[in-house]
Amino acid sequence: MTFFLLSVGSPDLTGSATRGAVITTFLVFIGLCLLWVFTLVTQDDDPERLHVADRSLPPVFNGVAMAGEQITVVLLVSLPGAIALFGYDGVSTAVDSALALGVFLLLASRIRATRRYTLGELFSLRAEGPGTRIAGAVVTLCIAVPLLMVQLRADGITAALLIGKPTEAAQVVCTVLMGVLITCFAGVADLRGTSFVQVAKVPVALAALAALTLMALRLFDWSPEALLSAATDKSMSPDHYLSPGLWAHTADLGALGTISDHIVVILGTAMMPHLLLRVSASRDVPAARRSLSIAVGLTGLFYLLLITTGFAAAAVVGSGQIGAVDAKGQGAPILLASEVLPHHSTGRVVLITLVACVAFLAMLTAVASVTFAAAVSMTRDLLGRKGRTRSGMGIGEPAVLRLSVVALCSVSLLLTTAVHRYPIEFLLAFSLSLAASCVFPALVYSFLWTGFDRRGLLWLVYGGLSLCTLLTLASPAVSGTRYALLPEQDFNLFPLHTPGLVSVPAAFLLGWLGSARPWERTTHPRHTAPGPTPARRSPGARLDSDEDVVSG
Repeated sequence: MTFFLLSVGSPDLTGSATRGAVITTFLVFIGLCLLWVFTLVTQDDDPERLHVADRSLPPVFNGVAMAGEQITVVLLVSLPGAIALFGYDGVSTAVDSALALGVFLLLASRIRATRRYTLGELFSLRAEGPGTRIAGAVVTLCIAVPLLMVQLRADGITAALLIGKPTEAAQVVCTVLMGVLITCFAGVADLRGTSFVQVAKVPVALAALAALTLMALRLFDWSPEALLSAATDKSMSPDHYLSPGLWAHTADLGALGTISDHIVVILGTAMMPHLLLRVSASRDVPAARRSLSIAVGLTGLFYLLLITTGFAAAAVVGSGQIGAVDAKGQGAPILLASEVLPHHSTGRVVLITLVACVAFLAMLTAVASVTFAAAVSMTRDLLGRKGRTRSGMGIGEPAVLRLSVVALCSVSLLLTTAVHRYPIEFLLAFSLSLAASCVFPALVYSFLWTGFDRRGLLWLVYGGLSLCTLLTLASPAVSGTRYALLPEQDFNLFPLHTPGLVSVPAAFLLGWLGSARPWERTTHPRHTAPGPTPARRSPGARLDSDEDVVSG
């Protein structure tokens, strides 16, 4: 019945002759994925095994899974579209995302050495107490929910394109159906089970992108130069396609806006809570370093293929047609797959199906990883620690974790459906801004500054959160531009599209002011603050060891 309703009165992008075979194969793939996931579910109630797989994942396996964490449905469908529509600006975003793992590599060893894996626990390194754990959980939720909304929205658009119905109603129905499936998966997943799916996703995604690129190159006699030239000619602005500034929502301040975007994408992508959970699953610090080295290589290959896919989409399909289907270009991979081979050919059916399956697999794992990390933070930092709950419900931590996962998925799905008429892609930049402004400065201070204390942490976290929220609301991402949330309104007072250029330095400053309290030194120049208490000093003293420093 749903398929029949979506089949009326809309253009068919994939072709009526192939649509039935593509959808049938896609549904079979979804069923097999869900069956496989249920076989991977652990029955162990030990929180350590549930949350971080008992820290037993082999380096190569965990490295491939870590690379899989970077292959999200948002990147898979949005980056090729951004490159196809905006050329240089889309490529720079892809390069920034690839550099993020390099930044994460600088802190990963220290994170693994603490044996802590939620933001609340990491924030407690030099500032023990429930307030710091609550701050970690709040930041995690504020990062996760907007990110989940964007992921669900992207998958709804992709699924609607797959069935040939890129209408608003079809996108809403597909978002709901996909969201329900993902909620079922996320509700039973754990880190080990998710890791297996992540590992399976990486070669499939790389193969699909490589196939798209090779099929497109074949149309241009295997000449990359001819493909790039065709992409430029078919773009909306051939003279500016390979120059910065084509992206329509670029802020008025030019280079400053670009720097702000770079800061947000690089630091924000590196500080995602699910990455912190992933590195904590390594056996030890050397294993964590080796896993990250493998992940960096695979992620670099993934982004290289994304860039070539974006140029191929512009060359074969054309920026105008891609933008007509979706203003953000999120249909570029499906449109490219439908055009690189002759219509009614078996190879075309296989390629379209492969791209659709990769998109579903990317959404399945991305939503599950983000939701699982947020639920672990809620369970440990808000409700209880080490199997004890403060909720008074009489149920154990694993049960609370499952309920938290289902609640997060359900709330995100309801919010996504409620705002389906509005462009919410700016929420991705908002999540990255929060991670860059609240998580990165807090971890740098926690690991490198012994004077960092509870007041400094709370000032930094809540100050960074408030700044990001206020500056985003006052930015061109929300009002005053064509791609804004409210394009007909104009109340943007902050000229940058992302707040990173202001919020990240401000967060560092707030953390220093709260901890150092220079006004007290001015009043009492000879005053010497008492030394740190053992509870505050001991985590810092053991940062580079592999001992368990998580307090009871």
